[in-house]
Amino acid sequence: MTTATGSRTVRRVAHVMGFPVSLAVRGRHADDAAGRRAWEDAVDSLARAESVFSTYRADSWISRLDRGEVDVVDCPPEVAEVLALGDAAADASGGAFSVHRPRRDGGFGLDPSGVVKGWALERSAAALRALDETDFCLSGGGDLLCRTLDPAAEPWRIGIEDPFAPQRLLARVPVSTGAVATSGTAHRGAHVVDARTGAAPAAVAQVTVVGASLTWADIDATAAFALGPDAATWLSTRAGRTGLVVWADGTTTPVPDVQRSQW
Repeated sequence: MTTATGSRTVRRVAHVMGFPVSLAVRGRHADDAAGRRAWEDAVDSLARAESVFSTYRADSWISRLDRGEVDVVDCPPEVAEVLALGDAAADASGGAFSVHRPRRDGGFGLDPSGVVKGWALERSAAALRALDETDFCLSGGGDLLCRTLDPAAEPWRIGIEDPFAPQRLLARVPVSTGAVATSGTAHRGAHVVDARTGAAPAAVAQVTVVGASLTWADIDATAAFALGPDAATWLSTRAGRTGLVVWADGTTTPVPDVQRSQW
């Protein structure tokens, strides 16, 4: 992929937060010291987020908070920020989205994963945004954030997988500046549940959301998925978002509708 002026695209990959994170960058700082430092800063930011929020690490702040060893005020300030986002998403989705998951003992455990991935990726892009005359596309775990400074430059073309045949694409979405997030069962199984019932929705197979903020695109994709049969209806109420809902029977619904969106 090149810009309209022919800039070369440089690609980098790291493994952090339990998944590969990739960067495509083009323009002035694509392959110089400033660009490499920005990439290292992005990876370091994600590693810090993992150390704070990983539910798989006993020493993370979120695990210690879940066990009652610390209070929110004892944690780094980003913990309160993420939990507040989770509360806002719970309100917006009528309780279908939650940072609290039912446990086998009948209680509830703290799991802000539905907020953290998109939030952490967006936060990690700060150093990349500081690069002048440089476009980028940062991707991790099926979610991505793009920036294009020149309106004449070629947009990033984002492929949306078919959850029933991941080697096939359902759509290619051109994104110049914005975010794309997908929630579904293709790679992680039935990991999203409707917090109101504790059950994984059966009606929906995948939800993809395009918006200005990766934090909220990721949250909304997860919330819409959790809402099951109401996914498309609810997503259509979210201002500034477009999306694609793939149902369990293989049919699709573009949101808000095919005439007004890029799907």
